[in-house]
Amino acid sequence: MVTSIDVKTLQKMFLAGAKNLEANKAWINELNVFPVPDGDTGTNMTLTIMSAAKEVAAISEPDMKSLCKAMSSGSLRGARGNSGVILSQLFRGFTKEIKQYDSIDAVVISNACERAVESAYKAVMKPKEGTILTVAKGVADKVKNVVLETDDIDILLKEAIKEGNYVLSQTPEMLPVLKQAGVVDSGGQGLMSVLEGAYDAFCGKDVDVESFGEETAEKKAPKYKYEVSYIVKLSKVFDAAKENELKNVLSAMGENVRVAANSEAVKVEMKTDEPGQILSKGIAFGELVNVSVNNTFDTIEADKLNFDSSNDNSKGNNSTDASSNSGSNSGSNSASSNTNSDSADNAQTDSAATAPAAKSEEMKEYGFITVSIGEGINEIFKGLGVDEIIEGGQTMNPSTEDVLNAIDKVNAKVIYIMPNNKNIILAANQAASLTEDKEIVVVPSKNVPQGITAIISFVAGNTSEENLKIMTDEMNRVKTGQITYAVRDTVIDDKVIKENDIMGIGDSGIVSVGQDIKDTTVDMLDNIIDEDSELVCIYFGQDVTEDDAKEVAKIVGEKHPDVEIEVNYGGQPIYYYVVSVE
Repeated sequence: MVTSIDVKTLQKMFLAGAKNLEANKAWINELNVFPVPDGDTGTNMTLTIMSAAKEVAAISEPDMKSLCKAMSSGSLRGARGNSGVILSQLFRGFTKEIKQYDSIDAVVISNACERAVESAYKAVMKPKEGTILTVAKGVADKVKNVVLETDDIDILLKEAIKEGNYVLSQTPEMLPVLKQAGVVDSGGQGLMSVLEGAYDAFCGKDVDVESFGEETAEKKAPKYKYEVSYIVKLSKVFDAAKENELKNVLSAMGENVRVAANSEAVKVEMKTDEPGQILSKGIAFGELVNVSVNNTFDTIEADKLNFDSSNDNSKGNNSTDASSNSGSNSGSNSASSNTNSDSADNAQTDSAATAPAAKSEEMKEYGFITVSIGEGINEIFKGLGVDEIIEGGQTMNPSTEDVLNAIDKVNAKVIYIMPNNKNIILAANQAASLTEDKEIVVVPSKNVPQGITAIISFVAGNTSEENLKIMTDEMNRVKTGQITYAVRDTVIDDKVIKENDIMGIGDSGIVSVGQDIKDTTVDMLDNIIDEDSELVCIYFGQDVTEDDAKEVAKIVGEKHPDVEIEVNYGGQPIYYYVVSVE
């Protein structure tokens, strides 16, 4: 009989749970109700728990407080997607209860499970049963009952897992959409993977702590000698094909290659042993600025070398340029006011791309952050005055940490965030709750067209409460649709879908299904457009051409002559078209 769990055992259990979730993430992704190619529940939950696991594994001699802090803080900041945020809140509630003890017994576990469920439910504005929340509640309720009969933790964990799997099996009976798709809730399955992995460790299964990434000296030692970064002010054509070609060439000469581009500039970052060749590849497309080459193996204290500062003009100039570039975007919402240094900043399409605004710079009244899904959409948002763009959207939900980083860079008293995806809203809310020095207003936009409408509806001079209401009301008047392909056979919204079918997904579900992209798009728009519709905006993705999009617009225009139609380059992956109807 085991009646308590010490800190070392709990550490191993957490890491084993993370490992088991990671091992099952692909399968959990496939449980996504919609058979779209971006099913991401398993990925989001894995990235969430791995963010915490790296911190947990790095503690060589943990006590309960340090372990709880690593579990909670790591998962909260690393949380991605709704399932990841809920998982992080489960850890948050659980650790709040246990952090005061040196070891935990059955009663403490029961109280911690109850507190975990309370924390998770509070994080969701409209909790829905048949989800990870229901599975977590089922586990907590079972633990509460079992602890009345025994203090044997082995029995407690066995019964909890048995009950959790039973509740998971019943989720299709609670959510008709799951039953029709023939799957259990993916978030609930992810939670059970964590619990089952943790129980394996409780039973003595070894966990490879060193494999979590940043714990050992061997892992910390850099493989390549130099870290290289620079921006190219483009003077030659740099399209998607050139971008892929450059990535492939650079990948053969190092690791951690990142290439981000817009119409004016390209940013390159990577590790290599051949910095000269890396720089030469960039020069082929234009002028290099903001060049940085750092030796990751050796450093020298410059003040011991007695350099004559009068001969170090280039270094001083570069430092000045770098500092002036860092704040160049923060002072204005107007895209037309950007300087060359702004376009260099805009080339950095990840959430940590632009340096934080200088602390001495006066804070402006308001700023905007938005999540975007393609280079064309990025440019539209920039033109609307967005301060920070977080790359992500459907194919990779940004984490709470990504949102916090963006918040840190916007030097404004009030910051409006447009998540533009229902699976990112919780992460944005979580980032808002962790921000103390600025007022954060999360506008719950569920897609890009709603985000665009929300920003356009903003009224300078209104209070944040007034703007939130106006922006929300206006964006909810927009009807939207997306065109993509099915990754598996299923039945959903009473529609039989085969693998590789083209699907038109509207605000309330699958609108149209077919075998042809153009025909399915037109059919979807026919279903969305009504007698009150005035404007249709079509954003075409990276896998279709402008001519394709114009052909769709022509057909729709002929069928609905009273509706104005706009065609814009979106550049989004996965989705051939994103459309809005107003």
